Amino acid sequence: MSIFNNNILAGAASQSTTTPVHTIDQSIRFNSADDGNMYRVVGSGGNTKTWTFSGWFKLGLLGSQRGASPFLWSGYQDDSNRLQLMLDNAVGTGAAGDFLCLYSSTSGSIFQTTRVFRDPSAWYHIVVVSDTSNAVSSERIRLYINGIRETSFSTINYPSLNADLAWNKDGSTWYLGKYYSGSGSGTYNYDGYMAELVNLDGTATDCNSFGEFNSNGIWVPKDVSGLSFGTKGWYIDGRDSSDLGDDESGNGNDFTTSGLASHDQVADSPTNNFAVTNAVNSHPNVALSEGNLKQVNSGTSIAYGSSSTILLTSGKWYVEWRLNTLVSNEYPVVGLYSTNEGRSSLSTASSFPGLLGTFADIGFGANDGNRFEDNTTTSSWGNAYANGNIAALAIDMDNKKIWFGHNNSGSFVWQASGDPAAGSNEANTKAFASDVVVGVGHYSSSSVTFNFGQDGTFGGTETAQGNADGNGVGNFYYAPPTGFLAICTKNLGS
Repeated sequence: MSIFNNNILAGAASQSTTTPVHTIDQSIRFNSADDGNMYRVVGSGGNTKTWTFSGWFKLGLLGSQRGASPFLWSGYQDDSNRLQLMLDNAVGTGAAGDFLCLYSSTSGSIFQTTRVFRDPSAWYHIVVVSDTSNAVSSERIRLYINGIRETSFSTINYPSLNADLAWNKDGSTWYLGKYYSGSGSGTYNYDGYMAELVNLDGTATDCNSFGEFNSNGIWVPKDVSGLSFGTKGWYIDGRDSSDLGDDESGNGNDFTTSGLASHDQVADSPTNNFAVTNAVNSHPNVALSEGNLKQVNSGTSIAYGSSSTILLTSGKWYVEWRLNTLVSNEYPVVGLYSTNEGRSSLSTASSFPGLLGTFADIGFGANDGNRFEDNTTTSSWGNAYANGNIAALAIDMDNKKIWFGHNNSGSFVWQASGDPAAGSNEANTKAFASDVVVGVGHYSSSSVTFNFGQDGTFGGTETAQGNADGNGVGNFYYAPPTGFLAICTKNLGS
């Protein structure tokens, strides 16, 4: 049910039926606009020849959307002593390479993968292994993605025998989510989510220490708490929202956070992948942030936003969104958008083409209370929204019904006396498409932030209320109606 429908998404979400499953309950959201990162001075005694890094990541902004290369991590002492893992080697150009690259200041690019990484709906697992004391040159650096060793590289330059790499280096600094250049050429931040970040100092292992294939052939995480971390090893999982850089390895190698806050601990994780809005199909005037949950339209005209990454085909689902910015008579329309029906646009001028290039089945206009459905407009159908309102969608794909609600004058109401739990007084008068995504069409400088259940603070603008769905999943501002669930892989049965 992912828009991408790939095995990377499934691989990061499914659970084994034959072995005990290690669940990951949270991730850390790195927002590049906030310069979100973690750092720690290494100190002395680290092993620069033999080490292993493991981590899970889910991409936010892609290519030119972020303006520069995202750095998953870097080890930095000075510009002549640095090692960095990034998703693009065209630093500062905005080029959309999106291939993984390990770069050393002493030897240039160690590797650049042939394949690219451009799926913001998926969790990827990456393991980098250094063993420069190995007599076999091809074993001195190894890369694993989702349990499989990467062997196709556009560039590969193995380190020399016993080379010292700028990782665990005395007097250097580890950065997570950032590369810092002391020469003044700038900083380059990662944008997206990370989880289960592990550094094994003095140990060269492989991906099987961190994950396994379940009975369905899907790569899932293992519990890493019992590994040998070594003197300078660490394990950062963000389990404490008040101390996201806390080292859980037992070594006390805690990281200092910068540009991160407690609301950047989110429920989106490798074992429960939540929907976000999709960076692939967003209008160039619509800027995404907060892990692709916030949208801001910078244009002066109509622009479609970004649709959700998980395709809805059946079941009952609940979504919230916050109206951040409302311009008089110019408003966002949030609703369901079809993905397979080539119909005309809505009635208001060129209006909102479906976010995947087709048709918006049904939406609700925030500023005027208008309802849009199948090329028609129903004026003053419901209560207009105001800045700061939190609104909701209840979507019944089995019976093809949708309801719109919001906090009207301080109390939450479903528009037009709707009752999702009872299945009555739905907003639509016609059956919508058999498969849809949640999306938004923008007017002028409108801005919204979605919550599919992973962030009840809406990027730190609200105090989370902690309402879960009937399966105990999600952190919603309002209680989901009975039978309606958060859009995530755990509720999809994977």
